[in-house]
Amino acid sequence: MASRSSTPPIRGLFRTDARARAAYAEGAGIYRIIPRAVARPEDVEDLTRLVSWARATATPLVPRGAGSAMGGGSVGSDVIVDLGRIGPGEVRIDPDTRTARTGAAVTWGALEAAAALHHLRLPPDPSSGRWATLGGMFSTNASGARSVRYGSVRRWALAAELVTADGEVVEIGRGATPSNLPAVRRVVGTIWPAISAAAPIIAERFPNTAKNSSGYALDHALSSGDLLDLLIGAEGTLGFVTAITWRLDPIPATRASVRMSVADLQPLDDLVPALRALAPSGLELLDRSFLDVVQGSAAARDAGIRGHEAAVLLLEFEGDDAGTVEALTRRAADLARRLGVDAVAALSADEQRRLSALRHAASPILAGLTDRRSLQVIEDACVPIERLGAYVTAVRRITEAHGVQAVIFGHAGDGNVHVNLLPDILAAGWERQIQAIFDEVTAAVLSLGGTPTGEHGDGRLRASVLERLYGPEIVALFRMVKAAFDPRGILNPGIKLPLPDGEGPLAHLKVGRGAVAIPDDIAAALGEIERGGGYARDRMEVAGGEWRVVSGEW
Repeated sequence: MASRSSTPPIRGLFRTDARARAAYAEGAGIYRIIPRAVARPEDVEDLTRLVSWARATATPLVPRGAGSAMGGGSVGSDVIVDLGRIGPGEVRIDPDTRTARTGAAVTWGALEAAAALHHLRLPPDPSSGRWATLGGMFSTNASGARSVRYGSVRRWALAAELVTADGEVVEIGRGATPSNLPAVRRVVGTIWPAISAAAPIIAERFPNTAKNSSGYALDHALSSGDLLDLLIGAEGTLGFVTAITWRLDPIPATRASVRMSVADLQPLDDLVPALRALAPSGLELLDRSFLDVVQGSAAARDAGIRGHEAAVLLLEFEGDDAGTVEALTRRAADLARRLGVDAVAALSADEQRRLSALRHAASPILAGLTDRRSLQVIEDACVPIERLGAYVTAVRRITEAHGVQAVIFGHAGDGNVHVNLLPDILAAGWERQIQAIFDEVTAAVLSLGGTPTGEHGDGRLRASVLERLYGPEIVALFRMVKAAFDPRGILNPGIKLPLPDGEGPLAHLKVGRGAVAIPDDIAAALGEIERGGGYARDRMEVAGGEWRVVSGEW
């Protein structure tokens, strides 16, 4: 890319001042990277102008919604594109077809509130749903606590409006592949034949896990024949998602929960598959490491967590018949007790709410620790269900060997476990410790037949792992997909697929001696956003001012 270029002809903001760039240097996750500029197009038409300018000037663009992606896919050294003006109020519910049409900037929470008026919902429910944008959820194939029954975003996305790398707007839906645009012609002409020819190796190499958001979903695209499946989970590397059509589901009339206290991890490998067979709507794990950290927090006190369990499992059932739901909770409790696991069934609605609040408070509680810094380095692995206990044991062993505390929690029913490391960032050599943990845990995930990315996307954190997971033949297909959609390489370079001269996954940390300096007040504001889950806050407000470059070079 040339060192200087003309500014884009957009109506929205385009800022190159130091404060704006600093305000967008961080998202959730471990990175702080100063971008060259920040653009905020006013609408889809404005976005097409920006993309056309980027194509003409070979200027890379980094799509960004709320900035809550853990893998670093919404930060970078190029031009950050704040999509907050792309349909933030666009929510249209069709109760007759049980569908919704939303803008990319609409949050899951806003859709949930609008759909609930018609007794409908979008089942994937990330704990970040209050601020997570639906464009971001689509782009990472997000899921949540209910995914054990309802799956990830992929199952519920029916269509998407896309601004391509050519600056064209195209609608891509299930069973619909428009052929009149350059990007679509390139994909149809090159990618589909290659994917079809590689069917045996795709079946062999893709992990047999309940969830997988690593790489491009060649397996699902091969099965469905839909271009849409390549876009879901693509993290903005194939185009800008500007609107989505969703399939909705009726809200069940009743729910009930079971709390299980596990004395040791050994029963998990038998217990979790058996519980899954009962079709729960949620099956969450709170490891002892998590319980120790939150012990004494208001959320933990409210939830009644005071014991010395190796782990707690939170099981939820939903349905329209209260008798059936109650019978399932009793069966689950009886099954657990036969395996030597203590179980409390038929929790009250208030107890259910408190336990759910504790689980959803995990990331803010960890971000607010004062004696340690929580870093999401190995935070999204998913292993085959029957290997869950082995994976948690491996994480404990590896982190203890390196003297770094780890906090483990997540979606037991999917084998998708989140791990936050709590290194002492004042100790010499802590960066080497977390690099070693990253390498060793990744090796453990792959040896167990898992994927490093269950639901949060590869970002820049896990891009370098793709070849170890899939092998060179599959990664070559990934690169063909990327080149077909984005021949000039302007869309989120280095995300999902590493750049040839790219730095390691743990470069550009937001903490430590190597962290790049930003203004103190902006650093404080970004820290407060992380600690309080305030990702809905406008980063332009954090930066202050309304300065805008309107012409010339930058």
